[in-house]
Amino acid sequence: MNAYEMLLNEPEATIPLRTSSLLTLAQLNMVNEDYDRGIELILQWMDEVEKITAQSHYLLSQAYFNKEDYRKATSSAEEAIRFAMEEEGYRPKENWYVLLAACYGMLAEENVITKEESLQKRLPLYEVLIEFYPKKNHFISLGGIYSQLDRERDFMLTLKTAYMKDLLDKETEYTSLAQLMLLYKTPYWAAQVLVDGQNKKVLVKNEETEEEELKPVVSETFKNLKLLADAWRMAQEIDKAIPVLEKAASLDEKGGETYILLGNLYLFEDRIEDAIIAIENGLKKGNLKKESQAHLVLGQAFFELEKFDDAKKYFRLAARDEDKVVKKTANNWIRYSENEEVRLKNLALRREFIEQNS
Repeated sequence: MNAYEMLLNEPEATIPLRTSSLLTLAQLNMVNEDYDRGIELILQWMDEVEKITAQSHYLLSQAYFNKEDYRKATSSAEEAIRFAMEEEGYRPKENWYVLLAACYGMLAEENVITKEESLQKRLPLYEVLIEFYPKKNHFISLGGIYSQLDRERDFMLTLKTAYMKDLLDKETEYTSLAQLMLLYKTPYWAAQVLVDGQNKKVLVKNEETEEEELKPVVSETFKNLKLLADAWRMAQEIDKAIPVLEKAASLDEKGGETYILLGNLYLFEDRIEDAIIAIENGLKKGNLKKESQAHLVLGQAFFELEKFDDAKKYFRLAARDEDKVVKKTANNWIRYSENEEVRLKNLALRREFIEQNS
């Protein structure tokens, strides 16, 4: 650095040598975190050259940013991008957009601009970044901005694009995308995203052994399995939902609600005995939102097996509910069960009579 300082004081130094020394010395001072001197030298360089460059505006922005002078940092970063596009005719570099976005973020923190203004200013920067510099962190940043602006659909589409480019590698990224897809009624896609997350392996450090091991991005926790089962169920893929929900039900520590849902799916698929076992398990685990509904479904399952005594037993339990709709439904099922039981008995007697007299 001393050599460059001496060169600047050399009266016989040529203009090109002097100006290049100014810029080099400015950068060296910035590396040494002497930002005031770096700024002074860049401004001096700008005064002495015939043509200012976009790069010099970027260097100036960096120095101001590190000095926490975010107003001047913003102005210089904006000028760097404008200069590159309008004066020098090339696409600004990736880190120029990133720096300007950071400047807008800091201006909001210092209440120079509002949070809303900051988001609106950063939005087009990240839209450019994902188009020309499609890195994961840019997609996540853009998605976060969309979310804060309540543009949830755009948030979903941004995450989906990152997913399609195989950029996602965190469980929360996969589950957030799946939840958004469910919100926008694309359950099959939501399920596929979660399955891909289960199949994708990443290296994770074991805290005890400190060794790295491959683990699925989306782990088989109750919450994740329930989300996947819901997605398959909403996509009308009941045969895929059932085995996932079986795993989820066994992991549900809050109560038997998942077993009740599983029982309903079994019943839908005419797996009556499985439905009975699942609902009974749910009733045993307890903590149900509406126990009478479980009794109703269990009664219906026994009804399908023509076990009318068991069916009526559970319908009577359901009929104790104070909810008038549930009570009415249960009583209707009791009458229906009694009538069906009589009808089948009469049918059996007629058949027996015909066989005896034939």
